[in-house]
Amino acid sequence: QVQLVESGGGLVQPGGSLRLSCVASGNIFSMYTMGWYRQAPGKQRELVATITRGGITNYADSVKGRFTISKDNAKNMVYLQMNRLKPEDTAVYYCNAWRVGLSFWGQGTQGTVSS
Repeated sequence: QVQLVESGGGLVQPGGSLRLSCVASGNIFSMYTMGWYRQAPGKQRELVATITRGGITNYADSVKGRFTISKDNAKNMVYLQMNRLKPEDTAVYYCNAWRVGLSFWGQGTQGTVSS
């Protein structure tokens, strides 16, 4: 069983930044692709960014050039740096650990972009 705990959400003005963090139980980064997803009110959960075991990253078109996913294997941490935030980035952000046949989710952290 993998446990994921997100933090770092909050309220920020348009154009501002937030840094989300996710701590994973145990040393799982060598076995799982890590990702960030988000779910806005009334919408389906969608992919934001992923990072593979080897460090290859992938981003949704809507966040390319603004968001950066990274991880610290020694600390069992994965991060999402979000810059130039827009109101449409408002959502609950979820950390995910995935490998074939297994997927684990954190409880989510709210990010709100509003003036």
